[in-house]
Amino acid sequence: MGGCISVDIPCDQALNQTCSRLFGDRNYIHMMKANLGALETAMQKLRESRDDLLTRVSIEEDKGLVRLAQVEGWLSRVASIDSQVSDLLKDKPTEIKRLCIFGYFSKKCISSCKYGKDVWKKLEEVKELLSEGVFEELAGKRPAPKVVKKEIQTTIGLDSMVGKAWDSIMKPEGRTLGIYGMGGVGKTTLLARINNKFDEEVNELDVVIWVVVSKDLQYKGIRNQILGKLRVDKEWENQTEEEKAASIHKILGKKKFILLLDDLWSEVDLNKIGVPRPTQENNGSKIVFTTRSKEVCRYMEADDELKLNCLSTNKAWELFQNVVGEVSLKRHPDIPTLAKQICEKCYGLPLALNVIGKAMSCKEDVHEWRDAIHVLNTSSHHEFRVMEEKILSVLKFSYDGLENEKVKSCFLYCSLFPEDYEIKKEELIEYWINEGFINGKRDEDGSNNQGHVIIGSLVRAHLLMEFEKEFTPAVKMHDVLREMALWIGKEEEKQCVKTGVKLSFIPKDTNWSVLRRISLMSNQIEQVSCSPKCPNLSTLFLGDNKLEGISDKFFKFMPALVVLDLSRNRDLSELPEGIHSLTSLRYLNLSHTSISSLSVGLKRLRKLISLDLEFTWLDSIDGIGTSLPNLQVLKLYRSPVFIDASSIEELQLLEHLKILTGSVVDALMLESIQRVERLARCVQRLWIINLSAEVVTFNTVALGGLRQLDIELSRISEIKIDWKSKEKEDLPCNSSPCFKHLSSIFLRSLEGPKELSWLLFAPNLKHLEVAYSGSLEEIINKEKGMRPDMMVPFQKLESFSLRGLDELKRICSNPPTLPSLKKIVVEHCRKLPKAATESFRDMNRNEVDE
Repeated sequence: MGGCISVDIPCDQALNQTCSRLFGDRNYIHMMKANLGALETAMQKLRESRDDLLTRVSIEEDKGLVRLAQVEGWLSRVASIDSQVSDLLKDKPTEIKRLCIFGYFSKKCISSCKYGKDVWKKLEEVKELLSEGVFEELAGKRPAPKVVKKEIQTTIGLDSMVGKAWDSIMKPEGRTLGIYGMGGVGKTTLLARINNKFDEEVNELDVVIWVVVSKDLQYKGIRNQILGKLRVDKEWENQTEEEKAASIHKILGKKKFILLLDDLWSEVDLNKIGVPRPTQENNGSKIVFTTRSKEVCRYMEADDELKLNCLSTNKAWELFQNVVGEVSLKRHPDIPTLAKQICEKCYGLPLALNVIGKAMSCKEDVHEWRDAIHVLNTSSHHEFRVMEEKILSVLKFSYDGLENEKVKSCFLYCSLFPEDYEIKKEELIEYWINEGFINGKRDEDGSNNQGHVIIGSLVRAHLLMEFEKEFTPAVKMHDVLREMALWIGKEEEKQCVKTGVKLSFIPKDTNWSVLRRISLMSNQIEQVSCSPKCPNLSTLFLGDNKLEGISDKFFKFMPALVVLDLSRNRDLSELPEGIHSLTSLRYLNLSHTSISSLSVGLKRLRKLISLDLEFTWLDSIDGIGTSLPNLQVLKLYRSPVFIDASSIEELQLLEHLKILTGSVVDALMLESIQRVERLARCVQRLWIINLSAEVVTFNTVALGGLRQLDIELSRISEIKIDWKSKEKEDLPCNSSPCFKHLSSIFLRSLEGPKELSWLLFAPNLKHLEVAYSGSLEEIINKEKGMRPDMMVPFQKLESFSLRGLDELKRICSNPPTLPSLKKIVVEHCRKLPKAATESFRDMNRNEVDE
């Protein structure tokens, strides 16, 4: 018939299609209940699979490896679908109520059909992800940066030497450059300038390696520094020294490298290290080293030698004026003339000019300047027999000018640590407190003002240098100043320091009876079996050795010992019961050991004030509240002792506690400890791991002393900030709504939150790392960040790291200028536009990676 189309459909086929839609698997309404149940079950299995995978990945990342892109992609897809499924399940109760006629129909068919179809699709996606979540390899090696830039203060008179050194290094025939000169002349600074120039100049190098050698030559330490630069994995740490050398040789044999060796005191055998000696036939690698001795240049077969002399009279005077300051020099018309005379006494040595210049910058009266010249003229040179006598005499002037004997003792105490050792400020202050150099009075946040004042004065006097160690403020001594301190300390403080000299046992010639302080750090001592009589010994450092056991009688005759450091002896699993003989002990550091329980002997140390058990295997603190009632400092960070009801009860018995670090796995326990504000205020370092909760609240009043917060492998949908007192809810709270002391936050594998606007409550944040949080879409939410009561974020931020954040689209709506930023790392953030970090990149920062 015209205009008609006839379509023949077999009757049984039509019936099957109709039945399938009404009663079969594709009836999204009828199958809704079953699919929802299957979806919830499958999603739970997927979460468990994800958590197991994250645990395995975390183990690999602890080795220094970086997760593979396929693993990261799978985890990101899981995070994305987890969020989608959660949103989908919110409508479950409403849709179930709409079902009618035995579940075959709905009161809102179109809406329910669409919902049922979405449920079915998500179920299929979850099943697919479950099947894909099997990986043979999880992580690989992360490429190391070619050059690690060094921070350098403004230099005077060094530019020409940088040019000469650079020209020498760039010569095709040149292979090894030796830079020599007396201690304190600026060799390390020159080497740092060369290091940075490789970062600034276009070159064909594969890697620049910086190694600190120091006086106590240890090939193991040199190999470790080189491998730490060449290999981001940590598997090499378990290799023998021969295997390490072979690994170095294999890697460097394929690379064009620059090896910068700082502070050689003797010949270094490159073959022992595994470094292939540069030749004209190989690929243009170079070695540059610094030393005090010209002979070392010859031993190292340097192609070129460069002597770094002291500054000329004019350059020395320019530097001295800069250090002293124009205001000080103009306080009296005679002072400039006197200043020139003092400057001459520094012999053009930059270290001396800085140290003495700082000492004189605070002299306001002309008579003080005249007295300084008198002291410098009458200094006894013969006291210093080892090094440059005149310079050490001048440097001792700065030591003699310290405020009082206590400050001098604090300075000399720093020489107990190995050369070039970076000492954390808070740890140094703890030593000083327990030695009795300074009072033990602490602020509410646990800090000791007097200790920080002394450190500040020593830094300003150029007797200590400031650094950061593991994101924590630290200091160290220049090796010349350390030698001066060792000489003075040996005579005035009765100190014995033998650090990093490969001792395998405690020296038999140690004069225990007269010594007050002994440091045998960074050696290879495995056993301690002697029973020395040391009535005057107050400090004993045995950290960073290979201790496996200590005899029961070792501590028997140490009645005056107040400081004992056994940290970083990883094979030390128990203490002798004889430790109870240390009746005066106030400080005990057992961090990074294998200690798993508190021995009966340890629990008898009732005068103990500070106990460090971080990174140990300790599983219980039962009895500590009654056994060690005077504890003020207890550190449990990253130990298996997690804060629970029992430990909170135990900790409350410590009435004098001021500083606490610890770990939490339970949201209820986190809330519980914050309700005990006296205890919570002590918390300075907190590790939250494997915690699951819809909402977690941090109280800025309770956690007022918090300095570092780590959250790992956790699922938290929202993090809230509260600033009302939990103990005094009926009283108005005038406290700051911010964390005043929180300076470091590390968020790794945190699932759930879409933004981190709560970071606005940490205005003094210096270090922020956010990694592998698949749900995160922005750091600071626009609406929350625009509130008038919130300050501009990240004004003190120094390092900013964003890794593996697949859903991250922006940092904040109007990126602020970050005046303190030194380093920003952005990796595997696929949806984050480059413009989001462009403003940071334009600020001449030290390092920006993508």
